[in-house]
Amino acid sequence: MFSCVEELQQQLARCKYLLDYDAATVVYLAIKLQKPIFTEGPAGVGKTELAKALAAAMDRQLIRLQCYEGLDETKALYEWDYQKQLLCLHLNAVQNFSWENAKQNIFTTEFLLARPILRALIAEEPVVLLLDEVDKSDAEFESFLLEILSDYQVTIPELGTIKAKNIPLVILTSNNTRLFSDALKRRCVHLYLDYPTFERELEILRLKVPHINQALARQVVRFVQSIRQQKLKKAPSIAESIDWAQALLSLGIECIDEKVINNTLTVLLKYQSDIEKVKEKKLSTFLLGV
Repeated sequence: MFSCVEELQQQLARCKYLLDYDAATVVYLAIKLQKPIFTEGPAGVGKTELAKALAAAMDRQLIRLQCYEGLDETKALYEWDYQKQLLCLHLNAVQNFSWENAKQNIFTTEFLLARPILRALIAEEPVVLLLDEVDKSDAEFESFLLEILSDYQVTIPELGTIKAKNIPLVILTSNNTRLFSDALKRRCVHLYLDYPTFERELEILRLKVPHINQALARQVVRFVQSIRQQKLKKAPSIAESIDWAQALLSLGIECIDEKVINNTLTVLLKYQSDIEKVKEKKLSTFLLGV
């Protein structure tokens, strides 16, 4: 798909996603080795966007499974269509079919409701499978993933083992809210995405908000990066810095000052306690060098 790391970076950039060379090398090797990518880092640094950009760059369908506590295989892998099975059993009873014949009829792929993981395995074309925020799921689901991540196959008791028709590019994301087993990490290539440097975030902002002038873009990035140095409940993510920049443009603002910040801080920070903590400090402290 990509002949070198630089080509991967270029294709992602065309999809409006900027990736440093080191991180791009990890992704490139994972694709070449057909290994899942386990992506960790703070919330809002572009882990999910990376999967979307890769799907676009590789011209593949993106199949996304949003993980949560209590997620099990009926939501992630498959479920039997019970209503359709009952209807089939009723028709078989009317036609005096034996139980053995009926049992063979109702446990087939015709009665299988494929969920995201199974859809990715049986897809006729290679896809990108995103297991988003896998740290929100529990240890049982993590164990369930091991067969998929190692052999790209699943075992369904009534049907047997189903192997992937085409090996998908699997991307797992985690916001570092819990630890994972060595067994899961061993099956993946590890990628850590952190908040970007000033220059990189400035590039991202200019890419995502093309109409912003250079001076305002620098002010936004400088202020956001200074805010991230504080002990906040939720530091502003890249997505929120982009939202803030777009909000400033919508208001026709060309230069930020204390009044502008006070009026628009709720776009950047999501908790009242964080807003109050920032306002308690002299905003001029954050504006130094802006």
